Amino acid sequence: MAKEYLGEFEELILTLVAALQEDAYGAAIAEEIETRLKREVNLSAVHVTLYRLEDKGYIKSSMGGGTNERGGRRKRIFTITSAGMAMLKAMKESRIELWKLVPQLKMSGL
Repeated sequence: MAKEYLGEFEELILTLVAALQEDAYGAAIAEEIETRLKREVNLSAVHVTLYRLEDKGYIKSSMGGGTNERGGRRKRIFTITSAGMAMLKAMKESRIELWKLVPQLKMSGL
């Protein structure tokens, strides 16, 4: 079986699912991206990515309870799986190894 890779947006969504824990649902994830990264995202793109990650086995979902602020509608809450955490750790390690290749730049005058 070929090694699975994640795109940048998939990695971002997966990281936020891990970080937000029980608050990881589509709108909250989109809000975190916009607030923390100053990046506009389409909510439907977030949902499509969440479902793709679920199909890959990196996250799972369940329905939360209805809330008054949502007019009684329930949220689909996402949680990271052990395979998802393993993927995040592998990606982090790969990035650290690549950053080690970047020479230290002398920041004269800055």
